[in-house]
Amino acid sequence: MEKLWTKIKVGNVELPHRLAMAPMTRSRAEEDGTPGELSSLYYAQRASMGLLITEGAQPSDDGQGYLRTPGIYTEKHIEGWKKITDAVHEAGGYIYIQLMHVGRVSHPDNTPHHRQPVAPSAIAPGVETFTATGMQAIPVPRELSKEEIQITIADYRKAAAAAIEAGADGVEIHGANGYLINQFIGENSNKRTDEYGESIENRARFAIEVAKAIIDEIGAERTGFRISPGTPLGGIQDGEQGPDLYRYLTQELAKLNLAYLHIMHLGNDELLQDIRSLWTNPLLVNRAGRGLENIGVDIESGVADLAPIGVWSLANPDFVERLKAGAPINEADPATFYGSGSKGYTDYPTLKELESQKG
Repeated sequence: MEKLWTKIKVGNVELPHRLAMAPMTRSRAEEDGTPGELSSLYYAQRASMGLLITEGAQPSDDGQGYLRTPGIYTEKHIEGWKKITDAVHEAGGYIYIQLMHVGRVSHPDNTPHHRQPVAPSAIAPGVETFTATGMQAIPVPRELSKEEIQITIADYRKAAAAAIEAGADGVEIHGANGYLINQFIGENSNKRTDEYGESIENRARFAIEVAKAIIDEIGAERTGFRISPGTPLGGIQDGEQGPDLYRYLTQELAKLNLAYLHIMHLGNDELLQDIRSLWTNPLLVNRAGRGLENIGVDIESGVADLAPIGVWSLANPDFVERLKAGAPINEADPATFYGSGSKGYTDYPTLKELESQKG
């Protein structure tokens, strides 16, 4: 795993190694979307990961899907994130705020304005979501008009500017996991007949326009993009054209010279190789089912430049140190992944803390 520990430049920052902290929803923000008091400690504890990609932050009221997720579109949000970015930078790390508009994967009970979710088409995902009163079926969303699509793109742009104002080193556009951008891409979630639907080029149009707007606002060197080809989250189906759509999208995003592309990889190795050949800037590959012993395999083979780490970095604030030393890792507690204060958030022990407890 020698290459894993070599430096790499991503955008305008130089990272000490090829690991990164993957984005993970933690649901610990205040009710108004301001990051919670413990969030600065949580992220700073994991600064040795080098590049930290935060949990998804909604760019607007319409963008919120879950309870207590952070926003990045008000002055209070900016102030809250500033505490986090300052803490991470002081600890020697870099931080990209992920911009996540969930689209139809929402419920009126979970948003500030309590309105119907929005989407490219009025098609429900067919799944349930957690609300304050328990699990509820996600309702049929309202189809966005072409004018509202432009307003939504402007919301992404403003959120990117707010992230930079808050001290972030960049933003990651969440185009994956069944959320709004992915809904435009999905064959079964986008039944539009205008310039945002039907053909490969049209279904990729919204993603590309969001990226262009953000680049125009903060620069390509501060902008990453996440995709998840073939991932059925949120009821999304790519359809037969899916692989070709992702090849086209990758090719078009490559022209924009983004800081990085981040792929959630579920096993289509032929598509992954094609994306690698089309993408010359840093490629982050989060390979499902990867074991600890295989973390550096994609980097050694050249198919990836960085390996984003999710649950392992959640449960191990000193994951980098543990991996280098070949030390055992803490097991994560799924019961505390979401919205439970410091437990399962900032209380996972480091190796040094465990050793001091023994002493």
